[in-house]
Amino acid sequence: MPALLVPLLAALRATLRSRLQLQAAILAVRHQLAVLQRQAPKRPRLGPADRVLWALLSRLWPGWRRAIHIVRPDTVVRWRRRGFALYWKWRSAPRPAGRPAVDPHLRALIRQMHAANPLWGAPRIHGELCKLGFEIAQTTVAKYLRRHRKPPPPQT
Repeated sequence: MPALLVPLLAALRATLRSRLQLQAAILAVRHQLAVLQRQAPKRPRLGPADRVLWALLSRLWPGWRRAIHIVRPDTVVRWRRRGFALYWKWRSAPRPAGRPAVDPHLRALIRQMHAANPLWGAPRIHGELCKLGFEIAQTTVAKYLRRHRKPPPPQT
């Protein structure tokens, strides 16, 4: 009689659970089986993807502590906290200051256009670059133009 009663009660309990909780429980058990089958003779070691899965399950599924058997629940909480700390460390990392550098090919193009057309100044070259689809400021174009050295004044 008890052998029939236990599966019957388990089936009744399963019907009362929400569908999301059932899917989470099935996923948890299948994942643990996959890990154990992958490393049957050795002590099971969870990789980074496994840790991420358990950290997500611990956040989404309230009954995750009852389903986990290959690691302690405290370990999963530690993984989640470490992931949270890494996320905020990445978010608050210093960003490079200043404007991004101009592409060396664009600088060469500016100099090539100026060499081919020596009477063109920065405004004209800037206009031609805008027509070609480059987004660059006129002052930046002026900065990269070759400056012709003036000859020294005559000696008297």
